[in-house]
Amino acid sequence: MADHPEPATAALRDLATLRARFVRTLEAARGPAPAPDPLPYADDLLRRWQEPQRRYHTVAHLTAVLDRIDTLREHADDPDVVRLAAWFHDAVYLPDRSENEDRSARLAERALPEAGLPEAKTAEVARLVRLTVSHDPADDDRDGQVLCDADLAILAAPPSAYAAYAAEIREEYHFVPNDAFREGRAAVLRHLLGLPSLFRTPHGAREWEATARYNMRAELDLLSI
Repeated sequence: MADHPEPATAALRDLATLRARFVRTLEAARGPAPAPDPLPYADDLLRRWQEPQRRYHTVAHLTAVLDRIDTLREHADDPDVVRLAAWFHDAVYLPDRSENEDRSARLAERALPEAGLPEAKTAEVARLVRLTVSHDPADDDRDGQVLCDADLAILAAPPSAYAAYAAEIREEYHFVPNDAFREGRAAVLRHLLGLPSLFRTPHGAREWEATARYNMRAELDLLSI
């Protein structure tokens, strides 16, 4: 029987893979001009994604979003800019604060020009990060549609994975009393269910929409018990 890697070894391997993905993405987005070493920027972002207050918004979530962007890349105008937005979209995450998306966007606006990304692409990354407040991209916003679909795809997970996601969100908000959490979580679910379409790319609409709505309605029913 083949040996299985120790959890710590596997985790380090996963981080190394993520680090390499960031390097490829940044180098592709910024072009051939001389620019700073991408690794310190990757390491800063990975450190942020491993902060102890996170339960769902972890490197596992980042990896899943990046994988889904790869699935949806044909629907994006600039997949590498969308990937950079994924790296930054929850880079600042404090569950007791309401301005995480804006602070994450401002982090991108500071770090990416220093890392050699052109001004226009930096502005687009920041715009995409701020779009994850509403997850409601315009009909002609192909990059926004890809990022939002990738971020929301967890809603279409199989029941056990969806239940684990919901439990991890509750853990992140452990400081919120049960009644207040139920009310707030229900409001988020109702907002999403009230959107004409949760998923805007053809793939997302076809593969994820119906399952996501089923999962969220089931969670709403549980919250009302």
